[in-house]
Amino acid sequence: MRTVRARTGLILLAALFASLAGAQSPAIRSVEVRGEARRAEVAIRGSFTVPEYAVRTTDQGRTVIVEVGGAALPDAGVEVLGSSRLVTATVASTTAHGARLELSTSVPVRHQARAARGRIYVRLEAVTESPEPSPEATGDVVLEDVHLERRDGRDRVVVGLSRATRFTLADDGGSLRFAAARVSPRLRRTLRGLPESLVRRVRVRYARGQVEVQVETQEGAEGTAIRSGDRIVWMFTRGRNAGPDGRTVAREHDYRDEIDAELGELTDAAALVGESTDVAAFLSDVPLQVRGARGERRYSGRRIDLDFKDADIHNILRLLAEVGGVNVVTADDVSGTVTIRMRNVPWDQALDVILQAKGLGLVRQGNLIRVAPLATLEAEREAAIARRKQQVQLAPLETRLVPVSYGLATELSARVAELLSDRGSVSVDERTNVLIARDIVENLDDVEELVRTLDTQTPQVLIEARIVEATSDYRRDVGIQWGGDLLYSANTGNPTGIRFPSNIGLAGGNPTAQAGQLTGAGVSPFGQARGLSADNFAVNLPAIVGQGDGGALGLSLGSIGGNVNLNVRLSAAESNGTVRIISSPRILTLDNQEATIAQGTLIPFSQVSAQGVNTAFQEARLELTVRPHVTADASVAMHIQITRNEPDFTNVSVRGDPTILEREAETDLLVPDGNTAVIGGIYTRNSGRTVNQVPFFGDIPVLGVLFQRRIVTDTRNELLIFVTPRIVNRAEALRN
Repeated sequence: MRTVRARTGLILLAALFASLAGAQSPAIRSVEVRGEARRAEVAIRGSFTVPEYAVRTTDQGRTVIVEVGGAALPDAGVEVLGSSRLVTATVASTTAHGARLELSTSVPVRHQARAARGRIYVRLEAVTESPEPSPEATGDVVLEDVHLERRDGRDRVVVGLSRATRFTLADDGGSLRFAAARVSPRLRRTLRGLPESLVRRVRVRYARGQVEVQVETQEGAEGTAIRSGDRIVWMFTRGRNAGPDGRTVAREHDYRDEIDAELGELTDAAALVGESTDVAAFLSDVPLQVRGARGERRYSGRRIDLDFKDADIHNILRLLAEVGGVNVVTADDVSGTVTIRMRNVPWDQALDVILQAKGLGLVRQGNLIRVAPLATLEAEREAAIARRKQQVQLAPLETRLVPVSYGLATELSARVAELLSDRGSVSVDERTNVLIARDIVENLDDVEELVRTLDTQTPQVLIEARIVEATSDYRRDVGIQWGGDLLYSANTGNPTGIRFPSNIGLAGGNPTAQAGQLTGAGVSPFGQARGLSADNFAVNLPAIVGQGDGGALGLSLGSIGGNVNLNVRLSAAESNGTVRIISSPRILTLDNQEATIAQGTLIPFSQVSAQGVNTAFQEARLELTVRPHVTADASVAMHIQITRNEPDFTNVSVRGDPTILEREAETDLLVPDGNTAVIGGIYTRNSGRTVNQVPFFGDIPVLGVLFQRRIVTDTRNELLIFVTPRIVNRAEALRN
């Protein structure tokens, strides 16, 4: 009795754990993006075993949508790892049916998807306008890039062309030739491989309109050239009969496996073009037509050998089902015999080849495979499509009100109309800014998701500019005045004693007549009484001094009788000043909206015309004009114009009107949120040295300073403009 109860408890406990495990819905954990400008691969990782997913493209191939049924997104959002120039943005959202990822690409792409345990892989490749070279194509092909790659023990020479073209592989397999081609001047024409590489050296040569790519390889290396879009991939492996030490070994199937794996990495394998016998034989051995029709497929089943003659196809299918561990169900109209001989091939590849040879197809669901004629499967698909269309036509219509908070409903209505069926309609209530959509439930869910994704807060940007201007001025003025008088006369009791000249008077003759300079009055107190000028300077080079500016020192020497007088005055002035002006205008605006803030004065000035003197006004103001744009990585791109004008009352016109000092900067720049950038600066320096002197005497060493006036000036001005953008509502506007 206890044993029965224990077993019953274990069964209930197991059922409880099973129900809890089943209740946990699958979730997407991260998205990894890797690739280049033309190709990329997106890996979606999550907690699901065998995901149910669908992949489709919109916007003419520029948006790839991956829908994972029954999946959810974590509360913190999906972590996006890696980057590619092909995939520009990744947006994840939750729908009524599961999770949805939108991959925005820079150019139209085509996609291929496959699933593994806990992962979904989506491979993207840019769509070229003309993948196949046409004989009518005009213009030379440009050889733009040649580089070596080594991967998994295989060497590849990848040749990049400006467009797809034909090539010729030489009979000895040592060179590729391109007719009507030329070499880019930036191309490196000689490459060297690693010591362990099969390719030792690559040379590019040009002669008479033909480009030749030559390779030097190790002994026993074999190469096969294929074209993938605008690239030529030249693959090298060790020969079928050559081992690492040169001995003969049987490796035919390994060689084919390496080439097949290499083709599995190329997305344009169906468009291979070659003109040599090697490439033609290679193309005939690989089922490229099947691969091109079904897309890329890499076989990973257990390798087997098959050798049958006139064997019933049902027995062959049972054998493959046993090897692969799957269940195979065949339709009633599947019949016939098969004669095959295969060595070391994956069982799933053998199944594909056999079904193709008999005109059959398969539908796989988990580990169950149903085999039927292709015509039957096509009819079933057409019937399923017809049922789907009929369900859409018969499904009841519903009306849903979708409010728009931050945008205009009239602008979003055009985007919403693209998601509706032929029976659906959309209208706008402008008063409440609400979309009124009517359609089936599935389409209405997509409409709500679209509006929720697009209807976000418009970023608001606070732009702060700082205009810093520093001015320093230095001036030094040193001058000298000296003179005197000498008198020989009877009045002073010292005549010359001769009849002529009996009286002699000598005095300085440089008067002081300019306003603001030192005068000579009082230098010779006896000069006026004796008829001599009070300004008796022989050298009159004073500095400009006066009240509140500079200083002067006078010295007067004279005899007892006043017959001989010597007068000296030294004057000097020096000024040193620093001015710093800081202007900081700031303004808040929406993304992609121009804003202006200004402050200034109107300066009156006179205009003389035939009607008389009129008064006009000139505006001098500080102005900031900016148009910001917030990028996806939270940076701010701005077109900014800053103007700072001010009147200069030190420099006036003849009528006394001041001049206008103008400072202006206009530029485009990209600044991260919250960072400060110096958008420009102006530095000017005016320095001068002026010497006024008496000719000849001023050039005398040392004593020449008694005949000179020296003026030294140095004026410096520096202007710097700083800009700091800040996104005010960053968390709400950039939550995606």
